[in-house]
Amino acid sequence: MTANGTVPGSRSREGAGGRAAGVVPVRLFAARVSFRFRPRLALVAAWASLSCVALVGVSLCVGAYPVSVPEVAEALFYGTGDRLAVHFVTRERLPQALVAVLAGAALGVSGAVFQSMARNPLASPDVIGFSSGAATGAILVIVLLGGAAQTVALGAVGGGLLAAAVVLALASGGGLGGGRLVLIGLGVTAVLGSVNSYLLTRAELNTAQNAHLWLIGSLHGRSWGEVATLLVVLVALVPAMVPLGRHLRCLELGDDVAGGLGLNVVRVRLALTGLGVALCAVAVSCAGPIPFVALAAPRIAVRLTRGPGVSLAAAGLTGAALLTAAHLAANQLFASLAWLGERVAWLALVDADQRHVQLPVGVVTALLGGAYLGWLLRSR
Repeated sequence: MTANGTVPGSRSREGAGGRAAGVVPVRLFAARVSFRFRPRLALVAAWASLSCVALVGVSLCVGAYPVSVPEVAEALFYGTGDRLAVHFVTRERLPQALVAVLAGAALGVSGAVFQSMARNPLASPDVIGFSSGAATGAILVIVLLGGAAQTVALGAVGGGLLAAAVVLALASGGGLGGGRLVLIGLGVTAVLGSVNSYLLTRAELNTAQNAHLWLIGSLHGRSWGEVATLLVVLVALVPAMVPLGRHLRCLELGDDVAGGLGLNVVRVRLALTGLGVALCAVAVSCAGPIPFVALAAPRIAVRLTRGPGVSLAAAGLTGAALLTAAHLAANQLFASLAWLGERVAWLALVDADQRHVQLPVGVVTALLGGAYLGWLLRSR
């Protein structure tokens, strides 16, 4: 490690002029305010934000009841126009799309926190058991208490924190780096999966069906209540993560080095773990235990930004774009297959009367996640 705290050979290597590659120092008000500006990070953040806006716009237009762009604008800004268009845009499609954006952002930030702390690209909440713990807490509330929105969120947060405490306690003896945390998390995930299955067998048929659909990960039926819950949590927790996020670079160097640099490792880890689990648990309570997003978003953000480590902002925006794209693909997959089958006979995989069937978004992300995980394991 060099004197300025960078790792030799990293992408943030100092150039001949003494300025880190890809970093522009900015000084304002006679150098009283200074910060480092990363143009590529800003470009990636802008790209992800514009992608979310475009994907949400398309989601508002397409579906069983197509709505034109002028009708969407009229329904959004004035609440007037065709009554069905207003209903589909403002009461169904927009809340679902916003839940996808906010839940994806929460999962992306949560995945970035745990992957950085564990120094392992597989240490995402859906792999190491935190999402499963949140799902178990939510299912307990759904089965035992009827599943009100507020109680489901509290159950998910409690279950996620308890699962995190168990996993971290079991992994702390040998350190959180390497594959130890991932292996222990996979074991806890398997146990919690069995618990979830048992709870479903003890529930009434209608409750079990709803809980099973929720376990797959679905945005259908999501309302403005879930949007408000996610928005409040993100507004409350993300600003608290900003000062702590700067310590992730030190944690990526190892506990001994981070402690030598003056960082209170235990306190920072506890704070980041609590905030990361809370973000993951609330996303799970509102959208279900959606896989892949928390796993892939931080790694994709790192590759796009080409930085020395993952940026929480880039990971959150990438997660939002991923889940919004998956939501649109899940809604339009059968329609696209039906359209293709009408033009190419031997590709007729879906009947015409099934064109408006909507898949749970968790099915799409699981398919993408399986392919991504196989590639990641092979490449490393």
